[in-house]
Amino acid sequence: MDNSIQILSKKVSLIASNKTWIDGLAIEQLEVTAALPNMVKVVGMPDLHPGKGYPIGAAYLSREIIYPALIGSDIGCGMGFWQTDISIAKLSIDKLTRQIGNIDQPDMRHKYNLGTIGGGNHFAELQKVSKIFSEQLFEHYQLDAKKLFLLVHSGSRGLGHAILQNQISRFGYQGLADQSAPALEYLAKHDNAVAFAMLNRQVIAERLLNNLNGHGREILNVCHNFLQQVTLDHNDYWLHRKGASSALDKLVIVPGSRGDYSYLVKPIPNEALLLSLAHGAGRKWRRADCKSKLDTRYTIAELKRTKLGSRVICEDSRLIFEEAPQAYKSIDSVIESMQQANIVTVIAQLTPILNYKTQGDH
Repeated sequence: MDNSIQILSKKVSLIASNKTWIDGLAIEQLEVTAALPNMVKVVGMPDLHPGKGYPIGAAYLSREIIYPALIGSDIGCGMGFWQTDISIAKLSIDKLTRQIGNIDQPDMRHKYNLGTIGGGNHFAELQKVSKIFSEQLFEHYQLDAKKLFLLVHSGSRGLGHAILQNQISRFGYQGLADQSAPALEYLAKHDNAVAFAMLNRQVIAERLLNNLNGHGREILNVCHNFLQQVTLDHNDYWLHRKGASSALDKLVIVPGSRGDYSYLVKPIPNEALLLSLAHGAGRKWRRADCKSKLDTRYTIAELKRTKLGSRVICEDSRLIFEEAPQAYKSIDSVIESMQQANIVTVIAQLTPILNYKTQGDH
């Protein structure tokens, strides 16, 4: 098996096979980020793509300085995955579509939209197992291929956004000395937002399963936008993950686009690759370009159906175009890159059944 680990410079590595599409701008942003003060190493994942100044789909290791702007506004964003008790036998997508309803109204006890998915690439998706690669691990985690699974991708909503805006208004995009009062204040808020994001995914799952008259068992609830203190080679560092899952989690789900497969994997931690994994397929097109590329070829109704036979619930026409499967990389190329780098064991492939995005722009 060919190795997909590319050493681009002294501080920059990239995990990408020959089949993985990587935007040149994302590489430039990776190099720029590597030049920040006290940045020790950066590693791009196979889902790497350009962001607002910093690329998404990467891990960044710094010494004695933290960079809140690298984590971004959606602190704690990540994936939750539930085994449901909803049988796939005699499954009716029409019935599921009617039952799933609308969960876009926030829990009114919380001002930061607790229990809502949000816009952008966030979603909830009912899935079924289409292929099992490791029967041993599948059975070990007591998974049932005869029942549906629920995947929830969301984050800290208004809370994370408020934290970053406050940070930028006070300090701009500069880093903070890790023992300084502003850094400690940010870290406390960061940890609160991570907890909020994990709870948000749980509340979303509970709401959806309640609408579907089902129950679920949480298989995983992991983050891919967060800051963590790590010790490597007896030295303490700060590990920033922006669109990168942690290889220290027992299980990780790596979703494709709404019209592609998702993969349940067991991470194989690798310190040289900053103990991180891809968090999804990664964008191929800029959001601003999607409508012009697609609206002459597809109707909105056509974009609510996928090549895998699944359906999309989304009443925001802008998101229908921006989140079209064509705007994303192939998830298979991302998984293949990680397999070649020997950082995952693939357990199962899952096929989307029903993708719930949002009933409006919130």
